[in-house]
Amino acid sequence: MPQDPRNPDQQFDRPESELNVYAIVRAGGRQEKVSVGDVLTVDKVAGEPGESIDLQPLLLVDGSTVTATSDQLAKVSVTAEIVGATKGPKIVIQHYKNKTGYKRRQGHRQPLTEVKITAINA
Repeated sequence: MPQDPRNPDQQFDRPESELNVYAIVRAGGRQEKVSVGDVLTVDKVAGEPGESIDLQPLLLVDGSTVTATSDQLAKVSVTAEIVGATKGPKIVIQHYKNKTGYKRRQGHRQPLTEVKITAINA
């Protein structure tokens, strides 16, 4: 098993063939770098825990092979499993207008979904 050069005592749990494979996917309006086994927190995705979803790949790196064109990426699929739903940190919004007595306070917690990458198929 290969070792992390920053931490030589750490052993990877994944086989060496999977260590060099990663994809950049569009998830929840953002781009995320993912490998098989990674757990991501993305904006809310419709579905129940245990369901499988497909994420749109934007780039695939398999060792020294880079796939970036749209015709090649049409053949690539990144599959993830919904692990669970959570909420982001509380954000407090305050509105205040001087000399009128107008003040409003509102809180918000963004709904999030945790997904685990199960497969990157090229």
